[in-house]
Amino acid sequence: MAKGFLEVFPTLNIAEPLKELLAMAEVEKVTSARDRSSIRVYMKSTRLIHKQNIYDLERGIKDQLFPDKQITIKIQEKYRLSGQYTPEKLLKMYKDSLLLELKHYSIVEYSMFRKAQIVFEDEGKMVLTVEDTMVNRDKTNELKRVLEKVFNERCGLPVEVAFQYIPPKENDRRKQIELKLEREAQAIYWQNHKDELENVSGGENISQTVAKSDNGEKKTHNSNAAIMDIPMPEAAPWDALMDQAASGNVPGNDETISPVSDGIKPVDAGKTAAAKPQSGGKTEKPQLNKGRKGWGRDKDSGFGEDRKFSVKRSNNPDVLYGRDFEDDFMEIEKIDGEIGEVTLRGQILTCESRELRSGKFILTFDVTDFTDTITAKMFIRPEIFNEVKDMIKTGMFIKIKGVTTIDKFDGELTLGSIVGIKKADDFTTKRMDNSLEKRVELHCHTKMSDMDGVSDVKDIIKRAMKWGHKAIAITDHGDVQAFPDANHAIGKDDDFKIIYGMEAYLVDDLKGLVEHPMGQSFADTFVVFDLETTGFSPSKNQIIEIGAVKVVNGSITERFSTFVNPKVPIPFEIEQLTSINDDMVLDAPTIDEILPKFMEFCQDAVMVAHNADFDMSFIKHNCSALGLECEKTVLDTVALSRVLLPALNRFKLDTVAKALNVSLAHHHRAVDDAACTAEIFVKLVEMLRDRGVETMEDLDQMESYTEETIRKMPSYHAIMLAQNDIGRVNLYRLVSDSHIKYYNRRPKIPKSEFMKYREGILLGSACEAGELYRTLLRGSSQEEVARIVQFYDYLEIQPLGNNAFMLRTDKEPVESEEDLKDINRQIVELGEQFNKLVVATCDVHFLDPEDEVYRRIIMAGKGFKDADDQAPLFLRTTEEMLKEFEYLGSEKAEEVVIENTNKIANMCEKISPVRPDKCPPVIENSDGMLREICYTRAHEIYGEDLPPVVVERLERELNSIISNGFAVMYIIAQKLVWKSNEDGYLVGSRGSVGSSFVATMAGITEVNPLSPHYICSNCHYVDFDSDLVKSYAGKAGCDMPDRNCPHCGQKLIKEGFDIPFETFLGFKGNKEPDIDLNFSGDYQSKAHKYTEVIFGDGQTFRAGTIGTLADKTAFGYVKNYYEERGVHKRNCEIDRIVQGCVGVRRTTGQHPGGIIVLPLGENIYSFTPVQHPANDMTTDIITTHFDYHSIDHNLLKLDILGHDDPTMIRMLQDLTGVDPQTIPLDSPEVMSLFQNTSALGIEPEDIGGCKLGALGIPEFGTDFAMQMLIDTKPQAFSDLVRIAGLSHGTDVWLGNAQTLIQEGKATISTAICTRDDIMTYLIGKGLDSEEAFTIMERVRKGAVANGKCKEWPEYKKDMLDHGVPDWYVWSCEKIKYMFPKAHAAAYVMMAWRIAWCKVFYPLAYYAAFFSIRATSFNYELMCQGKERLEYFMHDYERRKDTLSKKEQDTYKDMRIVQEMYARGFEFLPIDLYKAKAHHFQIIDNKLMPSISTIDGLGDKAADAVVEAAKDGKFLSRDDFRQRTKVSKTVIDLMVDLGILADLPESNQLSLFDL
Repeated sequence: MAKGFLEVFPTLNIAEPLKELLAMAEVEKVTSARDRSSIRVYMKSTRLIHKQNIYDLERGIKDQLFPDKQITIKIQEKYRLSGQYTPEKLLKMYKDSLLLELKHYSIVEYSMFRKAQIVFEDEGKMVLTVEDTMVNRDKTNELKRVLEKVFNERCGLPVEVAFQYIPPKENDRRKQIELKLEREAQAIYWQNHKDELENVSGGENISQTVAKSDNGEKKTHNSNAAIMDIPMPEAAPWDALMDQAASGNVPGNDETISPVSDGIKPVDAGKTAAAKPQSGGKTEKPQLNKGRKGWGRDKDSGFGEDRKFSVKRSNNPDVLYGRDFEDDFMEIEKIDGEIGEVTLRGQILTCESRELRSGKFILTFDVTDFTDTITAKMFIRPEIFNEVKDMIKTGMFIKIKGVTTIDKFDGELTLGSIVGIKKADDFTTKRMDNSLEKRVELHCHTKMSDMDGVSDVKDIIKRAMKWGHKAIAITDHGDVQAFPDANHAIGKDDDFKIIYGMEAYLVDDLKGLVEHPMGQSFADTFVVFDLETTGFSPSKNQIIEIGAVKVVNGSITERFSTFVNPKVPIPFEIEQLTSINDDMVLDAPTIDEILPKFMEFCQDAVMVAHNADFDMSFIKHNCSALGLECEKTVLDTVALSRVLLPALNRFKLDTVAKALNVSLAHHHRAVDDAACTAEIFVKLVEMLRDRGVETMEDLDQMESYTEETIRKMPSYHAIMLAQNDIGRVNLYRLVSDSHIKYYNRRPKIPKSEFMKYREGILLGSACEAGELYRTLLRGSSQEEVARIVQFYDYLEIQPLGNNAFMLRTDKEPVESEEDLKDINRQIVELGEQFNKLVVATCDVHFLDPEDEVYRRIIMAGKGFKDADDQAPLFLRTTEEMLKEFEYLGSEKAEEVVIENTNKIANMCEKISPVRPDKCPPVIENSDGMLREICYTRAHEIYGEDLPPVVVERLERELNSIISNGFAVMYIIAQKLVWKSNEDGYLVGSRGSVGSSFVATMAGITEVNPLSPHYICSNCHYVDFDSDLVKSYAGKAGCDMPDRNCPHCGQKLIKEGFDIPFETFLGFKGNKEPDIDLNFSGDYQSKAHKYTEVIFGDGQTFRAGTIGTLADKTAFGYVKNYYEERGVHKRNCEIDRIVQGCVGVRRTTGQHPGGIIVLPLGENIYSFTPVQHPANDMTTDIITTHFDYHSIDHNLLKLDILGHDDPTMIRMLQDLTGVDPQTIPLDSPEVMSLFQNTSALGIEPEDIGGCKLGALGIPEFGTDFAMQMLIDTKPQAFSDLVRIAGLSHGTDVWLGNAQTLIQEGKATISTAICTRDDIMTYLIGKGLDSEEAFTIMERVRKGAVANGKCKEWPEYKKDMLDHGVPDWYVWSCEKIKYMFPKAHAAAYVMMAWRIAWCKVFYPLAYYAAFFSIRATSFNYELMCQGKERLEYFMHDYERRKDTLSKKEQDTYKDMRIVQEMYARGFEFLPIDLYKAKAHHFQIIDNKLMPSISTIDGLGDKAADAVVEAAKDGKFLSRDDFRQRTKVSKTVIDLMVDLGILADLPESNQLSLFDL
């Protein structure tokens, strides 16, 4: 008795679509061979199952149910098909499956059947017309047997198969196949008569013949060619041999036939087999030599006996290392474990080296042959290390011989015991465009194309230029962020043209709500109908059910319902969707009977449907075929719902029905869907009448598409190309609107908006997702097609492979490659009909075919199920494109590939995507204002008669600033800082702005860059020149001893940090200034808003950033991709693939403090589009679309950054009442914090052995910085400035200044600590000031350390010639980044003020620190007493190597708490009615923590608790939970901590409480 397939195999893991198909299948019986080596499953079904699914099932049963057994599974299927099937219909539906089955059975029968012309002379006779060849004649009987067996026995449809023959077409391909079959027949004969043949050849192993490859290397290859020369006995069973060869039952081209006694053993193409010795034969030397190590010995190596320190052991100039070798290479992907000695070829990707404790060096480099990658490791003696390292260069191609071993450190398979390394030629294939006339690519995506394109725009442009193309269009999806990089890819004098464009998401909002209004009103007759069909194409699919409801004046009056016999089997997916099967429609009338009746039912009525385009396309197509008239007014309830129900996000029938409370019983049945749609329509009409809409004309004129509606409408791809600068600006405006107004999952552009700004833009119809292609797929009316074609400037067709994905899905109405060709032919004909240029494009998403792997991995990471079926979206040459479109005819192919693409390119001017001019904002009289502000302040400080040094510095700076147009920057910064100070927040300066005395006088920075000096605030006495003052040159004025004014006796003010102005602007004012300001984090948003006050609303934008796929994220994508597919890849191969994925755009963002200022009168779209950061439609922040670096040469960028130090100082001021600007910078107690713990009144043992009191002080509180303090022993404020410079630099302290200080070559005063040190020191040594400035710039940016300063040898010589010591030059060569002295001084001034409070106002300091700087303060761990704290600290210390990032931050805060306890201070328990949400308080000389310190309480929850407490006492824990919404877990913790312990569980009273 038959059982359901899923009953027989209940545990089989099957994909859901196949599972649904198998639910209709039954297993009649299961049989097994006697030896249990095979199982046969007899299955029957009413539905055809593709042979690929059968093969997958066989493999799945074996792998899942019999994983450890050698067993064969065979499924024998039989079908009981419906009466709709005839042999001809069966062939149409089952041909692909038959082809696959024949391909597995015999390649000859497969080829015959694939190429045959098939006709049915009558229902039971199938005639195949094939070419009259020897092979075909021989195989017709077998093909006939197979086909008749499938039709008759498997499918139950009797058919007779007959053949007709036509003369064969001669071509090279056929000759090659015939020759191949002949050789394979000879190979079979040789295999069967090997003994006889070896006697003929003198016993030589003829299965291996040695030939020279193109590069002269010996190469062992397949023996088939050699067999042709062997005399064959006349009695060769040729027909039988040809049969066997044609059936594919011989080794393939990449297999080797070995004459060994135990039969045929194929050997991988890249490997050389160790042949077994034959009598009298020669044996090849084995390549895979498992135990061999060392050099071996070469014949005539050209070297004497003393080889001790030889890098090369051969006189072959190609040998780079070791000895020469001539072995065959193998592909890296074919290395299977530790197989011994191998020879590989490849390109070196990375090369690293390090010194071992033994004194030897290890050189590690990754080699790829692009099938896989392997790491090679060499242990090298120091004597030859530099020589070897200089030979192994990244990017070079090599052949390498060594032993495969598992590395004991990382467990990866590596190549070690290197025998030799040789130079090799670049073996990668290089495609070139050799056509005399070149095409132009007009559709190209880059890495900026929203996780879709994977090629860098510069690489794409370089390739097009290399191929001799004159232009290329950049058209990323929805954005233009690749434009600036594209612009940098070509020089100003290059003739090459970049066409700047975009693949837009176009929304058709021009189509009215009514099609063909004829004056009807809503009181007239409407027919609401729905169809069920066999597919999506009206030209290829059939109607199977019509359901309709007639509505008159809002009431349902009649119904129409019928099945329709489609005369073809109903596809399984349609049956699943609609529950309509073949039996239900078999006796139904056909469409030619039903449609006239239905059209009569619809007479004089308006047609209404949900997604009416689809239903009406079938009605119109069939009416046209039957000669029926179909001029109807049409309404679509989808379009009406979008307008009338804007709150919905989706507008499917069931969604709209639910929203309007309409019942939908049997969705996807025409009769039920029509009834439901009718009820929906009636309700929508009521809503329209409420708006005063009564007629079709009223409806057509109604304002229908709002921004919200457009965001929810479907979009189509379209190509927009900027023809000139007007078009570029209009394109930027459209990009901006699409991101700011119309973004919903993708940035959409309504056609109405495009029409407003169409000038200067060419519009192309794009790819298969374009409006025209989709319309043709739907089979829309000629009128609709014409409307769409006329909207575009040119039409686009693409290679068949681009759209082949549609053949793999049942959701698209294409069934064959010929269908795809027909669509392209239709587009070409439309171009001719409407006089539109038709262009052939590639839709480039990657540069070369092999690059598809990168896109495959990224799309798999995004969740695309068909990621592994990548379309061939690579950049094609002209020849490749002409071949692709040869089916159009050579003349038409040349037109669409070459002529028209060049015509479009010629319509576009060569433009720049960014403006070249500088456009600073204008503030009227900014020059005069700045001069007046500076001199006013200077007179306030230095008196009526300004010292010459002050005047000279002011004039020098002002002249440079004003003449270079930078005065407006100073005025802007001055306004922002003064506003912040006025509102009670100090502002810290960043960068080198503190080098400017004008900035000091303008109040922009506190750092005074003049040399140290004394000032009397009373009588304005100044001292710049005394010996005492001069002795502090290069240091800080605050380090000088206190003095009283010699004139009036008042205590003098000590100022000056001795910083040259040229660090900021250069000696010629040619360095672009950058004023960075640290505002309080609490005040930053207010400062941003204030820029709008200064410049006007709409004149400032946040600086945009672009987030791309970083190395770590890309590594995760690649690793996950292969792990999910069960493929092991070495990390070095993953790293190789990662490099093809990094840089792909993921998102957009904003600079933390950058503000771009647009001058009044300028249009932002002439510089950049704009958008919301990360396309967040809920924010009002607008950023530049381009990364701000791309436009910072055009527009002013202000850095208004948020920082904790000003916030903390403001809180300290509130707690202490001390004005921070009055805090002295020369306090010995504060200085002692950086030397010991005495000022805190504790010993190092009290705080875990920490020797300093600097914990928690900005810039100096980390272990790294404190170790620097211990090493350098600072004695003065200026030393702290230098240490801050060291700690913020890269490779300035470690391995540099630290080493020099330890060796006694330098001190903290003489080592290079800040960038200014270099310039002032070199000028002091006599170098030209401009040269000294240039050297400083090159060193501080790391150009020297990274080997990117070509002039360094000259600079180095000049430095040494002027007496600069070697150690100083050595130090310069190490530095990768340096801090400016002004920046360090500003930071240390802020840090000093906080440190001063730590000494003199300790509770205020700890309250401010814990409130603002502590990131992981935990009430439970830290506020329960010293003993409990230290218990947890010991636990963290024990686990220090495994602490999470959060635990590490918690431990840092614990150390500050430990210090507070050691100083004798304590915490108060949290009082819900006194505690603040986020700030600590000083109460009774103790600290009360904030509520947010309770673990699990976030910021919002803490705010909620504080707000709830204001409403009165909490009655119970239940009351607390209800009023605060805090979770039960947190409440339980608060009870345990004693915070809620006094509250009862609930508000209820018991009798015992009374």
